[in-house]
Amino acid sequence: MTGPVGVGFVGVGVISDTYLENLGSFPDVRVVILGDLDVDRAKAQAEKHGVAEWGTTDDVLAHPDVDVIVNLTIPAVHVDISSRAIAAGKHVWTEKPLGLDRESTAELLRQADAAGLRIGSAPDTLLGPGFQTAKRAIQSGVIGEPMFASTTFQTVGPDLWHPSPAFLFAQGAGPLLDMGPYYFSGLVSLFGSVDRVAAVGRKKLEERTIQAGPNAGTVFPVEVPTTMQVITAFEAGQQAASLLSFDSALERHGVFEVHGTEGSIVLPDPNQFEGRIAYVKARKSISDGNWGEQEWIEIEQEGKVTGRGLGLLDMVRAIAEDRPHVATGELGYHVLDVMLSAQESAASGEFVKVASTVAPVPTVPVDFDPFAATL
Repeated sequence: MTGPVGVGFVGVGVISDTYLENLGSFPDVRVVILGDLDVDRAKAQAEKHGVAEWGTTDDVLAHPDVDVIVNLTIPAVHVDISSRAIAAGKHVWTEKPLGLDRESTAELLRQADAAGLRIGSAPDTLLGPGFQTAKRAIQSGVIGEPMFASTTFQTVGPDLWHPSPAFLFAQGAGPLLDMGPYYFSGLVSLFGSVDRVAAVGRKKLEERTIQAGPNAGTVFPVEVPTTMQVITAFEAGQQAASLLSFDSALERHGVFEVHGTEGSIVLPDPNQFEGRIAYVKARKSISDGNWGEQEWIEIEQEGKVTGRGLGLLDMVRAIAEDRPHVATGELGYHVLDVMLSAQESAASGEFVKVASTVAPVPTVPVDFDPFAATL
């Protein structure tokens, strides 16, 4: 591939703004056309972001200047749209989750492999300088050998602010599949493949009410657990405990801690591209009988700060350089397998073995510069 690489969007909902803003600043890619079921919405987004063309999904898939499709549709049709893109000879970057079931998602990966095409899957926050600085610090041994992690995402729920939140409470979403990809992708990037999971889940309400926007007051059903607690055991021996909830009056986002034999480190919110990184060293002795305060050691973030679209950029550069990209379809599939296994564990009350594995996730070089042309 030579740049700038042509990009087409299928789906231009709320998340498309941040993608378009960032991709417009990367010289290695060029957004050619936007498509949506609502062509007027595609036109409005194209005019807002200076994109020359807009149209239907078919228009995007057939466009001769498009090399990569950005799939921002609802989760229920992620696999269908990605499969159509592969059939049209396009690489794919898809929002999370990669799919909603193992069978069709695995078949999508086989289809792409047979066609010699790449699939990348959100989240790409794990390529951001915040997470990557923390990952390099862990690899350097600042906390010794990692032993266990704890992550937390708890909120009152997206029905408070989202104008059309029903899909976030439907099958294929809930806090597990909507927010879980950020946390589990980060954990797998640090520790490798998950071996088995155990989980419990519950709902606060059977129905919710839209609180904001033109549909405020509309009642919709809740189809999935809105609080999930998941234990993950990794093949390399680490463990993690993760809370994901749309039921909490106490808002606590982005808690991501890793504890090792020599210390503990806090990582940035995995839904963000930057943030605080700091660690404390394990106490060796108490000479004065007073525990006192532990000293936090701050780690300076390294790397260029950007936002969504970074994973797509890494993928197109990886194609040109004939190397693996970071946020692969295989990583997306393994994370999906972990989350589906957690659903099954919550239903059965037993540990569930995770059948899939994933290759070690590459670390982003410190000098990776999204704003410098390389293609």
